[in-house]
Amino acid sequence: MYSRMCNVTAVPLVVVEEILMNLPADHVVLNCRLVCHEWKELVDSAAHWRARCRREGLKSSRPPDDWCLFYFQSKKRRNLLKNPRADDCLNGWEIVRNGGDGWEAHDTRNPFPDSTLGITHCFVTSFGLCLKQQLIDLKKEGYSPAFMDHWQPNIKISDWYTPRSDCGSYYEICVRLLGQNKEVIRTFQPDKVYFPQWNDEQWCHMTHVFKNYGPGVRFIHFIHGGKDTKFWKGWYGIRLTNSSVEICPDDDA
Repeated sequence: MYSRMCNVTAVPLVVVEEILMNLPADHVVLNCRLVCHEWKELVDSAAHWRARCRREGLKSSRPPDDWCLFYFQSKKRRNLLKNPRADDCLNGWEIVRNGGDGWEAHDTRNPFPDSTLGITHCFVTSFGLCLKQQLIDLKKEGYSPAFMDHWQPNIKISDWYTPRSDCGSYYEICVRLLGQNKEVIRTFQPDKVYFPQWNDEQWCHMTHVFKNYGPGVRFIHFIHGGKDTKFWKGWYGIRLTNSSVEICPDDDA
């Protein structure tokens, strides 16, 4: 039997670098990195991932501590909440409280601050408490336990809400980081936000970033809602849209 082995170390590293830059990043880490010591050093270098970021247009406001981590977080970044803008009625959400006349999806009454997003729908609440939730399984979303435990990437929460001008209302939110058995590891639960009747009906933005939360995070529980404070029949309570939960690079926290 005749066999022949290719001497990969004979290939100039500048050529290897260009080849690797044109292969999928996951393949480079999981396979190419194991070929030989020289290829491992190349794949592990900050220069390789910095060049990938530059080539693919991934920009950072400051040099990341780890260019490889920054690359993968930037490429995988997306909103982990389903139907965050009420474009698909209430699909994707589990209703926890459906007080008064219950949750509904309506057109926005006042323009969303960022017109480029094309947001035209929102969730509306009634005269009884309305709460809805989602449970995000990080492993199913592509974030392995090993990744979450080792890197503990920033988890960014964002939510937009507005009252009606002709009725008082309040808004509330609670986001928890949960372990494998749904035990609570970290909680973000600010005070309720109250609006008086005859307010200016402006959109408000609630944000929070979980950092350095320790190992063990496997799920993210997101719940929000509110109600009107006049107990008027119909949908005069708080309005919500463009909610998001993202795993994001440090420089965007």
